[in-house]
Amino acid sequence: MVFKRLMQAMGVGGPSVETVLTNPNCRPGGQLEGVIHVAGGDHPVDVSYVALGLVTRVEVESGDNDYETTQEFHRQAATGAFRLDPGQRHDVPFRFAVPWETPLTELYGQHLHGMTMGLRTELEVARAVDKGDLDAVAVHPLPSQQKILEAFLRLGFRFARADVERGHIYGVRQSLPFYQEIEFYAAPQYAGAINQLEVTLVTDPQQIQVVLELDKRGGLFTEGRDAFGRFTVDHATAERTDFTPQLDGWIRQSLQRRGLFS
Repeated sequence: MVFKRLMQAMGVGGPSVETVLTNPNCRPGGQLEGVIHVAGGDHPVDVSYVALGLVTRVEVESGDNDYETTQEFHRQAATGAFRLDPGQRHDVPFRFAVPWETPLTELYGQHLHGMTMGLRTELEVARAVDKGDLDAVAVHPLPSQQKILEAFLRLGFRFARADVERGHIYGVRQSLPFYQEIEFYAAPQYAGAINQLEVTLVTDPQQIQVVLELDKRGGLFTEGRDAFGRFTVDHATAERTDFTPQLDGWIRQSLQRRGLFS
């Protein structure tokens, strides 16, 4: 996706910016490549810097006031200061590193409903900063992540939605201030006991920490409660493992311990 708009913060006749991604598709731990085209206006300016930032929509729980916000979670300088003469064009090639914990936006070849991800270009002239528009970015699962998520499809779960929540999961190592939850409707064989299942994948260069949450159905006199499961697997092992029986066993055992499944 290409964006280009007049840098309004610089006034009429100021520089304009156009960012072109070679490919908007990426994976966690990979990179995005492209070129930033900065074009001079009708008067010379001193550009302080050009920077790139990866942003996503995050849900925040604050007491009784829950809200959504756009959060930048990874930033990289594209260039330092330079002089831009009238009509001059300054091209800045870049390679932008995608963090390992970057939330996924695509699954099973489809966009994950509820997810937004973009690469934002920021330029500063005379202490006035323009954050520009966003280039949409599609984040696909790693092969190891794909193997885990495919197991839910084989078990009959159907994707519902995904979101990103600010905070940290107890006992899980995180480098980002939020985590993604991918929600599935219950597979038919568990439908009488649970409403949905939520999956969080916290990934680093060596392994994936998998956190599972069952949203259980409440009875007439009982309140529905959540059951948690957790395991860690390295990428190489994940790529050659069929997680279907493992996940099915954990779900059944968790429900049987609570008398919700025979």
